[in-house]
Amino acid sequence: MSARAEPSNRYGAKRRIMHHLLYLWAASVAVRIVLILSLIYWLAPLGREWAAGRHTLPSSVIVDRHGEHLYELIDPHGGAQRAVPLDAIPLHLRQAVIATEDATFYTNPGFSLPAMVRALWQNLRHGEIVSGASTITQQVARQSMSPTQRYEQSVRRKVREVWLAYRLTRTHSKDEILALYLNSSHFGNQAYGIDAAARGYFAKPARELNLAESALLAGLLQAPIAHNPLVNPEAAQARQAIVLDLMVRGGYISEDRAELALREPLHYGGEPFRIRAPHFSLLVREQLAEILDEETLAQGGLTITTTLDWGLQREAEVQVRRHLAKLNQATAEAPGHRVRNAAVVALAPDGAVRIMVGSPDYFDTSINGAVNATLTLRQPGSALKPFTYAAAFERGMSPATVVSDVRTTFLTAEDEPYVPINYDRIFRGPVPLREALGSSYNVVAVRVLDRIGIQALPDMAQRVGITSLSHPERQGLALTLGGAEVSLLQLTGAYATLATSGELVRPYLIEEVRNADGNLLYAHAPAAPQRAMDSRVAYMVTDILADPHARIPSFGRSSALKLPFSAAVKTGTTNNWRDNWTVGYTSQWTVGVWVGNADNTPMERATGVTGAAPIWNAVMRLAHPAASTPLGRPEGLVDVEVCATSGHLPTTACSHRRQELFLPEHAPTEPCDMHRIIVVDALTGEPAADDTPPERRVRRTVTYWPADALEWALEQGLPLPPELARAPDISAMSQPPQFDDVTPYLTSPDHRGVYRLSRELPPEHQQLRIAAVCPACALGDELQVWANGMLLHTWTSPPYQLLWPLVEGEHAFAVIYHPLDENPVESEHVEITVIQGITRIQEVPVIQEDHQDPTPLRGEAP
Repeated sequence: MSARAEPSNRYGAKRRIMHHLLYLWAASVAVRIVLILSLIYWLAPLGREWAAGRHTLPSSVIVDRHGEHLYELIDPHGGAQRAVPLDAIPLHLRQAVIATEDATFYTNPGFSLPAMVRALWQNLRHGEIVSGASTITQQVARQSMSPTQRYEQSVRRKVREVWLAYRLTRTHSKDEILALYLNSSHFGNQAYGIDAAARGYFAKPARELNLAESALLAGLLQAPIAHNPLVNPEAAQARQAIVLDLMVRGGYISEDRAELALREPLHYGGEPFRIRAPHFSLLVREQLAEILDEETLAQGGLTITTTLDWGLQREAEVQVRRHLAKLNQATAEAPGHRVRNAAVVALAPDGAVRIMVGSPDYFDTSINGAVNATLTLRQPGSALKPFTYAAAFERGMSPATVVSDVRTTFLTAEDEPYVPINYDRIFRGPVPLREALGSSYNVVAVRVLDRIGIQALPDMAQRVGITSLSHPERQGLALTLGGAEVSLLQLTGAYATLATSGELVRPYLIEEVRNADGNLLYAHAPAAPQRAMDSRVAYMVTDILADPHARIPSFGRSSALKLPFSAAVKTGTTNNWRDNWTVGYTSQWTVGVWVGNADNTPMERATGVTGAAPIWNAVMRLAHPAASTPLGRPEGLVDVEVCATSGHLPTTACSHRRQELFLPEHAPTEPCDMHRIIVVDALTGEPAADDTPPERRVRRTVTYWPADALEWALEQGLPLPPELARAPDISAMSQPPQFDDVTPYLTSPDHRGVYRLSRELPPEHQQLRIAAVCPACALGDELQVWANGMLLHTWTSPPYQLLWPLVEGEHAFAVIYHPLDENPVESEHVEITVIQGITRIQEVPVIQEDHQDPTPLRGEAP
């Protein structure tokens, strides 16, 4: 029996082994099925998600503060796209995209392993995703995913993207993939696809794009918001230069062709579509991407409530077009002003943007109408001066502080002479800062900035919300005259900070965002209050800007700055008439206006008061249907009666007096030292002697001009004190004038100045004016002028001037003051160079000023 059982047991063992093998095979099949299903889940979009990614999503709507419809954000996969065949896309555009986005496009299998390894290393180093290394094919693959998958930041999504890219490469030609990419990519400003981008930015189909335009559009693909040419043309063109350089490196174009394309002028403007307040609405759309995630935006159905007041916006647009038409209308008295662009910003006290006009016509490419001029950086001219004075008031100056408006030479960082002059080329001698700011005198503004230090202005600008004055060393003292660049929106916000008594105002556009179900997704939350400057300082600046009498010397009594209610206002005009500005405010509104040309071509003598001010005036009237509430005066200011000429406490010799604002800690304590009453001999005009008969002794008020204004006083023919000014003085100041610094100095020529001789003029007609100031020499002492170490002339009384024949070569001048019975005092040396050539005019203003146009439009005050 045992013999028969042995084979049977062997057979049972084999059967069990077969069963185990069968089980193992079944298990392996099951594992494979699970793995395949997992790979399908990982590497391919589910059918339902794919459909969700392709169906038309509900539109989002931008409305004004009252619910008025401004703009509808349509689904990017709907009617906004215009697919065009690859042969309708210029070759240079295709090459620009490949050179920029995927240099190995035609040779890679849909992904780039070296780029992926490099990106992985960078991401590991930074601890976050900083580089994606996506090829063009991978980007097309990503676009095919649902919104949920598309914006997912995970390894799963990346692996799926690579797999889909590989599959695309197996099933589509490279040209087909490139066409898909160009027809689906986002170029910013709601332009999906190259044809939509061409029409949206340049108002032309894709097939008509030139190399310059193609390079600019190709540069938008990686960061369409950061390089938006309608908001930041400089950033867009910098990116364009990078694209052209990549095309040169890729062998697609020559360096010469790239250089020509870089110099090609670009004219921005879109094809007309349904939109209100286009610059504002499109900026809102850009800002949405900063406050909401991409997946939420992609779902659509949003209602975006903004700060805009459409009624006021519409009227402001009308005023802009109306005034530009008037400026360009030639008359018998004056030609047209050649001005094509203007921009307006109006802010509520909390920073809400109620009006934003970026250009007179968004869709006009001839004027670069699509460029939002409220955001572009332009030179502000004198519109920056109030912040110089605010910084000065913080440092102890006051509206009563007197600074001499006289010819003054400063040395630049390059050790060259800089001589600022006023708009009308007139010097006014000693003037209080109230008049200097109100009438916008250039020389005084520069001297004030020189006194407080150049860095004081960019520091103040940063505090009030202006972020573009980061390199003051480039402009030097000309910074206070508008030598740097600002945007109208930031400048208007800075003035709004003055209107809120120094509380920082941050402009904003979006009030709230709700989804299709009405759920609140975002609501503007006011930032914590931040004090930008002392409220008292802000009020002092405001009080000057709202003082019509301080403006009279430059603007007259009637100008476009005059309103039926009190408003603080300042104008600005830049060099060669390229920009002019008017910015002003009440307690309810701050309005800023810029007028100029988007391509930076100069206007024809249009100033802040003739170009921008009439628009500002009209908008201010629209915004104030009733009288404005006066700006409140803060506590902590004192009113002090001062001498109107010196700014010090008046004496019996001061006939002109006025009340002035002061910080208590900076109120004047010294009596006026400019006016004195002396007794003179009526017969000789000289100070009376002891033996002068009583009937000939008369009292006379004399003015002791500041040392730096003596030369100006002489040029104006104003009387100087008698040389023997030690005569009895019966005013509060009984002592002769005392000088803190008796060092003389030369006012002409300019240190480091270069002068050119002309062979066409006789030598006697080529002479240089030598002029000096000697604070103590008015007392009758000698002043010598030396040239190249040799005595040139000796003066015993003012004026200290002479003409010196120009001689080719290097020359050094100095003056030496010889007080009686004391050691001589020598000035600093002034060095000049005289060369052969055409005579050079040196007094050219760096920045022009903005007073009444010498050839104003009809109906405006001269």
